[in-house]
Amino acid sequence: MVYVFLADGFEEIEALTQVDYLRRAGIDVKTCGIGKMLVVGSKRIGVQADMPLEDVTLDNADMLILPGGLGGVKGISESAHAMQLIREAYAKGIRVSAICAAPTILAKLGLLKGKKCVCYPDMLCELEKGGAVVCADSAVVCDGLFITAKAAGASEEFAFAIIEALKSKAAALNVKESICAR
Repeated sequence: MVYVFLADGFEEIEALTQVDYLRRAGIDVKTCGIGKMLVVGSKRIGVQADMPLEDVTLDNADMLILPGGLGGVKGISESAHAMQLIREAYAKGIRVSAICAAPTILAKLGLLKGKKCVCYPDMLCELEKGGAVVCADSAVVCDGLFITAKAAGASEEFAFAIIEALKSKAAALNVKESICAR
């Protein structure tokens, strides 16, 4: 199971592209509302979460996905439960993927020390403060348990990297071909 954390102010394309493409690949995905079930994104698009964050169990988790959007990242960061799940996932060897501003959460938790990663360009210093190896010219970076992506424009490439990590390169290619992506 893949859990996508949603807090008010999340970047819609960064969350929903992942949900859409992973489901096309046959990967079980649940959106998890932080604090409420109807979560409103940064572009004022309301999304009904599949479940409340409080119901997430890591027993069957394959990955956590943290979308960006400054409000969404703030909401994740301010949720003690979300932060505890991220720490526990890392400790249990469960993959964590983050895009745009969200990799800064991982850096602040000290999880990116020595890891190659990327985030929104204006926030790269936050990754460096956390001891990360910044790959500023990359759209998506995979290193160990982490997949990080630069910003909204990398949402599709981020999704393909996640599918490849969870299933296979062939599965990612099948989705890519089915949607006529280049």
